[in-house]
Amino acid sequence: MRAYAIRRFLLIIPTMFIVTLILFVLIRVMPGDVVEMMVQEQVWEQEMGTESELNVEAIRHMMGLDVPAHVQYFRWVGGILRGDFGKSLWTNDTLLDMMRLKMPVTIELAFLSMVLGLLFSVPIGIYAAVRQDTIGDYLGRSWSIMALAVPAFWVGTLVMIYPSIWWGWAPAVRYIPLVEDPMGNLGQFILPALILGMFTSGGTMRITRTMMLEVLRQDYIRTAWSKGLQEKVIILRHAVRNTMIPVITLASGMIPALFGGSVIMEQIFCLPGMGRYLLTAITARDYIIVSGHNLIFALMVMVVIVFTDLAYAYADPRIRYR
Repeated sequence: MRAYAIRRFLLIIPTMFIVTLILFVLIRVMPGDVVEMMVQEQVWEQEMGTESELNVEAIRHMMGLDVPAHVQYFRWVGGILRGDFGKSLWTNDTLLDMMRLKMPVTIELAFLSMVLGLLFSVPIGIYAAVRQDTIGDYLGRSWSIMALAVPAFWVGTLVMIYPSIWWGWAPAVRYIPLVEDPMGNLGQFILPALILGMFTSGGTMRITRTMMLEVLRQDYIRTAWSKGLQEKVIILRHAVRNTMIPVITLASGMIPALFGGSVIMEQIFCLPGMGRYLLTAITARDYIIVSGHNLIFALMVMVVIVFTDLAYAYADPRIRYR
């Protein structure tokens, strides 16, 4: 197990190198130029004078954008290897400082979304399999299809707009820190987390039902029934554990979807997290922030995937890593 874990973590290094190349190229082929945007917004007017070609070139030189692309790439990667993920081209704030400030919001939203989604999808998937072809099964399957078909950001937009029109109620738009008012913070997060979690749990619900049906048809389950064991014991002790391998895999795959969904949900519900900050950086063509932000999230996802693979051995004693 230890040797396998070391090999998996070492494989992250070349993978991250490929990710840096992809991020560096993609952000720079996006339409729009950050320097021209700055000149148009007159951000540099006071220091650089009137808008002219000289100003554009001076700004490019000041930001290091006047050198070849490969030089910019190696400067960026070299800073990352030293622990410097760069500063915003607009505000001069470092990415790490902004992440320390905003990451707790995104992590709280993603964590609550995953917990609510799993608490909702796994029990319903198990119940739908145990009570196959009943009304409860049909309702659960219908919900999973709707959750897969309906985008969460659309539901979030409806929740923000229509209650305010019909009943004069709208979710709070001022962020409530967790340390100041835990209950107020939970009340602010519960609605976006519920929407994001429910509408990303459709796949988990379906795979739970499918795997549970497969396990319930195994010979050892029939033997347990013939021995007269209680249904609760058969389902919870014998069937559920062997169902969890693909569910764990799919649940770990929900993490990138939750962090990606948080970009829109934070914007809709006015939550000052990293998703909303990333959206602002993309709009402003802030190359350093967008590249560094996505690189850190890519690293987080890869680490989660490795821990998910290691968790298989604990969920299923038949699995052994060497």
